[in-house]
Amino acid sequence: MPQHDDQKELQEASLLGRIISLEAILLLMGLVSLLYGLINGSTMNIFWGLVIIPGVFLLHKVRKKDWKAHWAELEEQQRRMQAAEEERKRNGN
Repeated sequence: MPQHDDQKELQEASLLGRIISLEAILLLMGLVSLLYGLINGSTMNIFWGLVIIPGVFLLHKVRKKDWKAHWAELEEQQRRMQAAEEERKRNGN
């Protein structure tokens, strides 16, 4: 009887998950909807295809963004604006 290797099974599932990701499935759905709409003249399918396809790329960009760095940058920008405002108040009075 072959030995059951949980680690190998986990790696295979992870690889399959990366190959068939949610983004890939959404992109496929958008392409199928667009193609179906073009073939059959269905404007709603064309519309949804044209909405889904760019949405997948936007989703991919948002998911790849380093949000911790983004929020740190916004906080730093807010601190600089507050310091400039305080400096302006001191110089104005």
